[in-house]
Amino acid sequence: MPLPVRLSLPAPKVQRSRHVSLPFASRLASLAEELDARALRSSRIGIEKESLRVSREGCIAQTPHPSGLGSALTHPYITTDYSEALTEIITPPRETITEVLEFLRDTQKFVYDHLEDEILWATSMPCVVHGEHAIPIAWYGRSNAGMMKTVYRRGLGHRYGRVMQVIAGVHFNFSYSDAFWDLYQRLEGDSRPRQEFVSESYFGLIRNLQRVGWLVPYLFGASPAVCKSFLQGKSTTLVEFDPSSYYGPFATSLRMGDIGYQNNQENETGIKANYDSLEAYIASLSCAIETPCSRYERIGVVEQGRYEQLNANILQIENEYYSTVRPKQTPGRYEKPTLALRRRGVRYIELRSLDVNAYHPLGIEEAQLRFLEALLLCCLLRESPRISSEEREAIDYNELATAHAGRDPALRLRRDGQQISVREWGREILDHMAQACELLDHGDPEQPYVSSLKAQLAAVADPELTPSARMLAEMRDRGEGFYDFAKRLSLQHKRYFDALPVNPERERMLSELVQRSGEEQAALEAGDEVPFDEFLRQYFAQR
Repeated sequence: MPLPVRLSLPAPKVQRSRHVSLPFASRLASLAEELDARALRSSRIGIEKESLRVSREGCIAQTPHPSGLGSALTHPYITTDYSEALTEIITPPRETITEVLEFLRDTQKFVYDHLEDEILWATSMPCVVHGEHAIPIAWYGRSNAGMMKTVYRRGLGHRYGRVMQVIAGVHFNFSYSDAFWDLYQRLEGDSRPRQEFVSESYFGLIRNLQRVGWLVPYLFGASPAVCKSFLQGKSTTLVEFDPSSYYGPFATSLRMGDIGYQNNQENETGIKANYDSLEAYIASLSCAIETPCSRYERIGVVEQGRYEQLNANILQIENEYYSTVRPKQTPGRYEKPTLALRRRGVRYIELRSLDVNAYHPLGIEEAQLRFLEALLLCCLLRESPRISSEEREAIDYNELATAHAGRDPALRLRRDGQQISVREWGREILDHMAQACELLDHGDPEQPYVSSLKAQLAAVADPELTPSARMLAEMRDRGEGFYDFAKRLSLQHKRYFDALPVNPERERMLSELVQRSGEEQAALEAGDEVPFDEFLRQYFAQR
């Protein structure tokens, strides 16, 4: 989990056609009147789901990434995140949520079929942690590209500690279709080049999603408790649940709170990403990547002939920047992400604030994805002024307060210089989503989007219906600590995948990719033409 950054820069001048900006209701009505269902139905959806591979006793696996899963460096769908034990499944972008979940299900089945006496942990927070040394950093082979990924992770360990890096999450990737953008730009009366319009629109969506981002951990947070071993004996304000567990009485997502990831470097450097525009965002990240940090200089870059980090700058690379949502463009081989954004604009957004859904074997379920898609549409259609420093402070406060105490009836969030309750603000947001859900259902008699909204309306009205409250209630009712709760669900999910029939077509495709990925890694290792030092120099010299 990387470091949050802010950099205040002068806002670039944006040239746009002269038109009257439509309010939310008018935009929604215009879309409903003119939208071809295919324009929304052809949106692209993807999931990145992390799962910690553990022993039957719940200890972090010390074994290498299973060879039967292919090369973590070159397999497009099965890889590792920070640790060799932190398996990550990446679905390709698909037009329907059903297709995405089917791919995720079949791929997790494939992973399980190649594990030996190990299980995938069902929760975001890890359990039995035997210290930093018991967390193996992911290894990607001896190619320059593979070494860069490993050295980057080595640097993360030095900077923030390894324990914080093995918290699992789910990322939701989303993009609108070209047909949608063509219609939306015409309705907006905007005559700029389409990609310029698209990038600006995505940044407006991102700013609005940050404004209401606290709602995601409130509704879907599933990490209100943690094993004591995770804290490694450090002092905490959490309450003892039982001899082996701590918890937050009103917590929703400790993963998203300062127990999950906290770095005071932001306060010392004054750096945080600027979401005013694509140009400002790229400039703020580039500054952080290129600015030396005295704290990290003390770590050293090359020590006794071994790279300990990629560099001693505030950020080693863009991925070290942590935020709840990111603008993304698919980079070419060895292309810097900021350069890809500068050259081709925003292609999709990545929402990163979802906990692993401990109650579902896939770690995410259909109703969640439908709700999020409707939320994104509302964030796109609402006016989205730039975020002031005061509003940024309120956004950060709301996110942290909801993560630690979102179910507290006394909690008041900050909005426009005033205080407002979670229930009141949440109800406002969801009321605004009603018409968007009807538009997305587009006459479907089962109304899956409206149904997903109704479920979350109930959770806003009654916090006891949230996953975090359900987890704590179940732990109390069964007399379980966090370890026993998580282990029980992990074994339950394993039984689900063991009983799941193999999809022959998917099995064949994934097996072929295992073979191909191994060959591709070998080719990379054999084809390197420059030493690692020069590889890094060339990579960071890209302009």
